[in-house]
Amino acid sequence: MSPMLAVPTALRPRYDAVPAARIARSAAAAQGAHLDLGQFHSWFAWRRAAHPFRVGTIPFAELEGWYTEEGTGNLRHHSGRFFSVEGLRVTVDSGPGGWHQPIIRQPEIGILGILVKEFDGVLHCLMQAKMEPGNPNLLQLSPTVQATRSNYTKVHRGADVKYLEYFTGPARATVLADVLQSEHGSWFHGKHNRNMIVETTADVPLHDDFCWLTFGQIAQLLRLDNLVNMDARTVLSCAPMTDTAAGTSALHSDAELAFWLTATRSRHDVRTDLVPLAGLPGWERDAHTVHQAQGRYFDVVAASVEAGSREVAHWTQPLFRPRGQGIAAMLTRRIDGVPHLLAHARREGGLRETVELSPTVMCTPDNYAHLPAHQRPPFLDLALRADPSRIRYEALHSEEGGRFLDAVSRYLLIDADESQAPLDEPPGYRWVTPGQLSRFIEQGHCVNVQARTLAACLAAAELADHD
Repeated sequence: MSPMLAVPTALRPRYDAVPAARIARSAAAAQGAHLDLGQFHSWFAWRRAAHPFRVGTIPFAELEGWYTEEGTGNLRHHSGRFFSVEGLRVTVDSGPGGWHQPIIRQPEIGILGILVKEFDGVLHCLMQAKMEPGNPNLLQLSPTVQATRSNYTKVHRGADVKYLEYFTGPARATVLADVLQSEHGSWFHGKHNRNMIVETTADVPLHDDFCWLTFGQIAQLLRLDNLVNMDARTVLSCAPMTDTAAGTSALHSDAELAFWLTATRSRHDVRTDLVPLAGLPGWERDAHTVHQAQGRYFDVVAASVEAGSREVAHWTQPLFRPRGQGIAAMLTRRIDGVPHLLAHARREGGLRETVELSPTVMCTPDNYAHLPAHQRPPFLDLALRADPSRIRYEALHSEEGGRFLDAVSRYLLIDADESQAPLDEPPGYRWVTPGQLSRFIEQGHCVNVQARTLAACLAAAELADHD
């Protein structure tokens, strides 16, 4: 017998179901060991008042530490780090549909991480009241750590990122989730972040801008507008979840869905090329904006920021500012008693894999207002005119506040019937269970950030169902 076979005690279980069960128990805990929700809102107001926050747009010429690259017109940071704003050309080989647009290029991988610890037998998440310049209300609830590599290696020469050691030192915490996920494929070129949930049993010093909340308390806060930020939502969606008995049955098997997504990706002959921002077809630049010629989609602007609670107290940077409020809606149905969500295999120019699962509807409606009904995105009018009695979940959530200015979308979960959303799905759509969506999230680069937000909001919808 070989030495390796003779030592079976060296083997470990491939999968541990205990973390999912413990997270489910925390999700059911509406009260925390440290703060109830009333106390949380008082604490959050206290943190908002504790620091000066100011954001204003400025001309590109007043950007400090940034420059317009000669020849290309690209916006770059003098350090060569952080990110750049460049042009993107998208070519669809199989037919019409190509386009040009500005894009954020940020090749480095950041860390989005939530530290959890057990109090009174229940897991609690260490959450941060963090200012981001693009948030409509500036201060939102964020993960324990939300930092690009440039941030935590201190390219900006600012203060240390608090609690970073729990996510970079393997001996300090137990990993419950760790997966690379894409960010907004419409505005980032190939960007992804490490989404992490780690647990510690050690004593954790509590700094002023941080608090402990259960998963259940965060689910309740997800029902409020513009409170839980995008980075927290995507990390929460990566939490291991338990499948109920109903969760083992579905309209389509896991293998069938994997085949469908892979086949869809294979059929999309999409090529993306970075091109100069200067002279980008269909886009114009003046002293204050880079904008689409017909005034659609989004603008690139420059901002000046003051934030007393950040690693650096003052800085300037480019931001993308969308034209109009977005919508991200998932249609839901119970099929033989099992909850299902209608996912869309959506193409986005900035995604590494070209296609990821997205909400049923995801767009900025104003960009399609001039088109006849048959040219508008499928299910858009249904989502915009949904009967309030069918809306299981609704809230306004802002997108990445570190790169986008006032980018707010209306997130919805809407119960549909056979006449509105048939079981025989149109091309590009499939019914998936919440458990199947979670499995795709665990794989990384399969579910886009808007669909991951809605996955995190499912717990909030279930709370509302029981109110």
